Amino acid sequence: MKLIIGWFYPDLMSTYGDRGNIICLKKRGQWRGIEVEVKNIDLGTNNREIRKCDLLFMGGAQDRQQKIASSDLRKNKGPIIKEMIEENIPGLFVCAAYQFMGHYYRSAEGEDIEGLHIFDLYTRHFGKDKPRCIGNTIVKVSNSIFQPCPEPGHQSSYKTQIFLVGFENHGGRTYLGTNCMPLGEVIIGYGNNGEDKTEGCVYKNAIGTYLHGPILPKNPYLADWLIKTALEKRYQKEVKLKKLSDNLEEKARNFIFQKLNFYEKKENTY
Repeated sequence: MKLIIGWFYPDLMSTYGDRGNIICLKKRGQWRGIEVEVKNIDLGTNNREIRKCDLLFMGGAQDRQQKIASSDLRKNKGPIIKEMIEENIPGLFVCAAYQFMGHYYRSAEGEDIEGLHIFDLYTRHFGKDKPRCIGNTIVKVSNSIFQPCPEPGHQSSYKTQIFLVGFENHGGRTYLGTNCMPLGEVIIGYGNNGEDKTEGCVYKNAIGTYLHGPILPKNPYLADWLIKTALEKRYQKEVKLKKLSDNLEEKARNFIFQKLNFYEKKENTY
């Protein structure tokens, strides 16, 4: 099997270790014998190359880099991204990329920057009126969205509770509409806006989130879900991924749980 990952603006949008998400996807594919190609999507990349991708990824950035990328997205790449997401091509969009996918971003000065209108959401920056959202985060994922990859010969179960861990650092606060659902419930941290206890969003097979860290090495189950979904879309058949040992990843997650004094009952959790 082969998997092609489209990495949007690797030189402009890769803050807070977001490059690690690509490394994680590539290695977890290769460890299973899957050929993984990472296609860098830069300012000059044409839509024919984007169309070859099975999985889309875009990370976060600072203000100057965001403006360069957002201009190119609106003028050139937005329609093809929307078309692919509507066709259930999976994607992961982190922080600034997450905001780009919405209807608009309103700055602290009141300026509206139009988004791609793919996710039903908008983002506002309240300036000094509200504090920046910074810190380690734990999110309880909705069981109706994902199921863990089962052990060979066993069926997965909705009884399994999934928790994501990550680090957030954003000034904008995002509010979801009715046409997308939150990635999960904030247990510790701010999440989308620090008000409604939601974090991220899910629309079709695309995920938006504020979780840096990067998110996928800390949450390998989510990486596997993206890989599995991309392969099933490419080959039009059910794909069962070989189980990997995630002992180191689980130790890292448990360290964060302990650091944040999170001692919820762990039976049937990931």
